[in-house]
Amino acid sequence: MKVFGFAGWSGAGKTTLIRQVITRLVGQGLRVSTLKHAHHAFDIDHPGKDSWEHRKAGASEVLVVSDIRWALMHELNGAPEPSLGELLGKLAPADLVLIEGFKRSDHPKMEVYRAANGKPPLHPEDSTIIGIASDSAFPEATVPVLPLDDIAAIAEFARDHAQ
Repeated sequence: MKVFGFAGWSGAGKTTLIRQVITRLVGQGLRVSTLKHAHHAFDIDHPGKDSWEHRKAGASEVLVVSDIRWALMHELNGAPEPSLGELLGKLAPADLVLIEGFKRSDHPKMEVYRAANGKPPLHPEDSTIIGIASDSAFPEATVPVLPLDDIAAIAEFARDHAQ
């Protein structure tokens, strides 16, 4: 499976951009999966639901299934967070996996940058950033800079540079 990542500060628009890129690539006939890193305790389950009760009772894994989808929740119970490679191994085969976050992992990625965030760019310090999607120019950039609203160009860049 080929992978390509998107990294940037919170509020830069990574999720919005990835959603648009997914739509574009799927429209071209690709099977696309995503892997998102969360920096906080997150939960896809809710108190009072049976699956939540199972996890809270101590189940190490809970698999929820319906005729529409299935989801597997795995409790780490103090174990270290799995590596990106381990997580990719859990996905079904796809043409392309788009990764949101994991900015310290060694895979090709595009920085999503918004000047209004007031945060410094990541690309000068990260050699795995091979492109920038931005709402502002970076004349000093040593990698291609694409307009943040040029979804076609960003999708093509991700597809062409995935490894």
